[in-house]
Amino acid sequence: MKQITLVGAGPGDPEFLTIKALRVLQAADVVLFDELVSREILETIGPGPTAISVGKRAGRPSWAQGDINDLMIRLTTEGWRVVRLKSGDPSVFGRSGEEISALAAAGIDVKVVPGITTASALAASLNISLTHRDCAQSLRFVTAHGAKGMLPPHLDWAGLSDQATTLIVYMGGRTGGELAARLMAHGRSGLTPVAVVEDVSRDGQNTTVGRLNCLSALLSRRRGSGPVTIVIGEVLKGLLASHHSIEAGAQVQKEAQG
Repeated sequence: MKQITLVGAGPGDPEFLTIKALRVLQAADVVLFDELVSREILETIGPGPTAISVGKRAGRPSWAQGDINDLMIRLTTEGWRVVRLKSGDPSVFGRSGEEISALAAAGIDVKVVPGITTASALAASLNISLTHRDCAQSLRFVTAHGAKGMLPPHLDWAGLSDQATTLIVYMGGRTGGELAARLMAHGRSGLTPVAVVEDVSRDGQNTTVGRLNCLSALLSRRRGSGPVTIVIGEVLKGLLASHHSIEAGAQVQKEAQG
């Protein structure tokens, strides 16, 4: 039976790659990897498989999804052991549904190896609970990047604006400011703590914290062009208070030196 495996690479740190994922990758003939898969993970695979980039990044020349589907089908039909390697978890904003449908239509069996999604690694790096029972009774994952590069048109704004809900916003670097405005228009407090995290779990991870009403300004302070994840919710209030204390201390030191 023709078969292909979709594997989750996790957010970037190679130590977050599961044992099963590593075993499948090292047994592959060909690995088709996403743009956001880190160099360290590709190095972990070793020299055996042929690694082919099929990257998709907003605003850059990218592979069309249909071309990726065709390549997977062709290589698998030719008898190669093919792994489709996706950043994070394939089932969380990874377009796995489109690929599974195309492969199934071609008579190819699909296996999925899950990966650690960015939200879990982010929470660990910030030492926060995304569902702290004192302030969050629900957790929502949302993409801020629709098919046309803008906010998806049918988001549940009433549910997302619930103050007792923690939001994890994937792919929000370009549309986060508009997202914040829509949330506040639907009743979410502008004083809600937020964190903008670049390159989650990687060596260059950078975290900026503030409040929802200044999310656009926080995004403008990004250091690089890596993937951005946004956290919105009261579970960040301790981190926000600590950040303000550090800033206040730095300001006092600066004034004393001046």
